[in-house]
Amino acid sequence: MSSENRKKFTDSFIVINEKGLHARPSTELAKLASVFKSEVIIHYEMFSVNAKSLVGVLMLAIDYGDKVTVEAFGEDAEEAVKSIIKLANNKFQITC
Repeated sequence: MSSENRKKFTDSFIVINEKGLHARPSTELAKLASVFKSEVIIHYEMFSVNAKSLVGVLMLAIDYGDKVTVEAFGEDAEEAVKSIIKLANNKFQITC
């Protein structure tokens, strides 16, 4: 598929989990990203990783209050990004 035909969508969130994106929230993020056909990328500071890669997300060592940008390319790009932003705003379903 040529890049002209690929849909792109980008949005950002601030991490509100007190412990940042440790293993549990990173797992939730990677699991959700993997549901989508689109390529999903997480940008943090000067690094970018595949959001479907748990190891990649963990390597970013994202902490409380950090700004993260989510970018997706593909047919369900907007849905992918919006779903991840919603998950982040719900503290990655982590209650404690």
